[in-house]
Amino acid sequence: MADVTKLKKAGRLGAPPAVSEASSNLTAPEVVPAAAPVAVSAPPATAAQYQRRDGRTARRTHRTLPFATRVSPAFDERLRDIAERDNLMLVEVLELALDAYEAQRH
Repeated sequence: MADVTKLKKAGRLGAPPAVSEASSNLTAPEVVPAAAPVAVSAPPATAAQYQRRDGRTARRTHRTLPFATRVSPAFDERLRDIAERDNLMLVEVLELALDAYEAQRH
């Protein structure tokens, strides 16, 4: 059986201090010292400004609704093979398949 005699007992800290003893820093106004202006030099102008692209931005698709389903391993393999072969995302392959299905039905 566990020995619970060494556990902390409530009330070891004692009574809290009186309100009159508490610090008044929370009611004091916040004063920020004025900072000296810092001179900023502009980078040298180049013929074409280089703008670094974030890899996530290149993959941004503006799709926000999650869509999950269960598929067979064969379907998953076929879908991923097509996406890799055509350099598409999985969702783009599904969108193209839906477009083709609707075109065939109408």
